[in-house]
Amino acid sequence: MQQHKKQWRKLTGERVNTYIEEELHGVILREREMGSQLKVCIGTDSQVKGADTEFATAIVFIRKGRGGFMYLTNETTREKMSIRQRMITEVARSIEVAYSLSDVFTSHQVDMEVHVDINTDPMYKSHDALKEAIGYITGMGFVFKAKPEAFASSCCANKVVQ
Repeated sequence: MQQHKKQWRKLTGERVNTYIEEELHGVILREREMGSQLKVCIGTDSQVKGADTEFATAIVFIRKGRGGFMYLTNETTREKMSIRQRMITEVARSIEVAYSLSDVFTSHQVDMEVHVDINTDPMYKSHDALKEAIGYITGMGFVFKAKPEAFASSCCANKVVQ
């Protein structure tokens, strides 16, 4: 699976030294033992830095009424992209993660959403990619959230690409 190749870490910076699927399976079991009701949100954000574009993807766990925690991975590319192409690449990275982890979440009955850092206001350039993103995500069978409800991408992933 593709996720085996990514280097995941916790927000604290602690590296995940096992496959992310195994890590999340164990985390879900531990959280359930503590009585947590979980939901997971996956989102990607990007930042252009000179010739590089850095992407950060976040897997955010929400404990109903008890906060949350997340796992992160970063990747950098030198590929030059339009804003629309960059937004769709963010969506593709989130879907890749969601798809590869969906068996883990389904087997534990954890609801999952895919969050996109695309503005629903037509005044913003990112809005150009909204319809395509909605079709892509819902076509894959995932729940879709865009700004301002897309905190996994616009808040969590955003924090590690600035």
